[in-house]
Amino acid sequence: MSETIEPLIVVGVDGSNHSKEALRWAVAQAKAIGGRVHAVMSWQWNTNPFAVGTGTPDELVGAEETARRRLADTVASAVGTSPGVPVFRRVEQGSPAQVLVDASKEADLTVVGTRGYGGFKGALLGSVSQQVVQYAASTVVVVREGEDDDQDEDWD
Repeated sequence: MSETIEPLIVVGVDGSNHSKEALRWAVAQAKAIGGRVHAVMSWQWNTNPFAVGTGTPDELVGAEETARRRLADTVASAVGTSPGVPVFRRVEQGSPAQVLVDASKEADLTVVGTRGYGGFKGALLGSVSQQVVQYAASTVVVVREGEDDDQDEDWD
């Protein structure tokens, strides 16, 4: 007798409104297909090559713990504490794009927002989203933030 495994949806979360919208979409999709969600946040130590010194083990633990708290807060504010499907929080060390591409290898679907906190604000697709679209091992959905939703009503 084979065990049925629920489809896995991986969603990139950085605390931005775009990532919250992506998380809400991923949870709704998981409800529709009987799936589960992994909300993934990455953290990195200072990547500036001119930074003096390296992080101590205590500083690294602090950076990871800060990311864990931020992810928990973001998930709670976006989908609440009982979203109706399993939502697991994952914090991984590394660049956001690489962490999500790696996570996509075990996913049935990867979800990202159009852009997060990095880069120049007018970009249509953020650099992380673009890299995930190009290199992910699973199908990728890019979710736009819902601020322009009223404009769609003009298409009648």
